[in-house]
Amino acid sequence: MKSLKVSNINEINKIASEFLKLTKNSRIYLFYGNMGSGKTTFIKALCKELGVTSDVTSPTFSIVNEYITKESKLIYHFYLYRLKDTQELLDTGFEEYIFSNCIIFIEWPEKSEEVIPEQSLSVYISIDKNGNRIIEF
Repeated sequence: MKSLKVSNINEINKIASEFLKLTKNSRIYLFYGNMGSGKTTFIKALCKELGVTSDVTSPTFSIVNEYITKESKLIYHFYLYRLKDTQELLDTGFEEYIFSNCIIFIEWPEKSEEVIPEQSLSVYISIDKNGNRIIEF
């Protein structure tokens, strides 16, 4: 397992860039962490590094947001915290997203692990005693 530390919010874009270099062969990213650990903030930085120019927001109520990069590549950002059951996720067309060959970020994947592909990269974000964000993958 590899690990990166974010000790200052001003370095998050640098850390996001390093993370993307280290995980360049991944396409589906699963983000685990407590509420407020920084999952959405890190995904915003990843999207910026990937060339998304629009606002990146948490898809809290819509389940999935779609972003487009400067190169017209699609990124899908799922937020499963409020998911009632796996069927609700499948009703979004989740399988089509998974097979789309686009980058996919999923927050709270533990809500529907039975339909998430095994080849996904698990990313664990925690806060240490000094307030640093620790990103393990």
